[in-house]
Amino acid sequence: MVKINWTAVRRGLLLSLILWLILREVAGDIGGVIGFVIATIIVGYRADKGYINSAIHGALVGMVGGIVGGLIILILYLTGFGDIGKQLWPVTGVIEATIVIILYAIVGAIGGTIGSAIDKVRQPHDQE
Repeated sequence: MVKINWTAVRRGLLLSLILWLILREVAGDIGGVIGFVIATIIVGYRADKGYINSAIHGALVGMVGGIVGGLIILILYLTGFGDIGKQLWPVTGVIEATIVIILYAIVGAIGGTIGSAIDKVRQPHDQE
């Protein structure tokens, strides 16, 4: 059974947001994606319990981040700031948002697995 390290997930969400904001200003939308991937790699590295555990932690960062981001965008739309919401996340439908959140989870899982692989390369004596 996988034990979720919610502290690592929260830190990954915060790091993802910070990197997304910074890199999006520098390199546009692709910079935001790169920031997200870097954050999930770091979460996978810090999860430190194997590939599956790291992939789950990375996927959680993607899913929770997508859900929270989607709720923020929804609030922006409901309060009359739909133009700002559309600039931040150009997804307008529930089905599109669900697909995007699933994609975030997949990319997060891949990033978490890469982070775990980096950890295993760095510390090969801990492999079991």
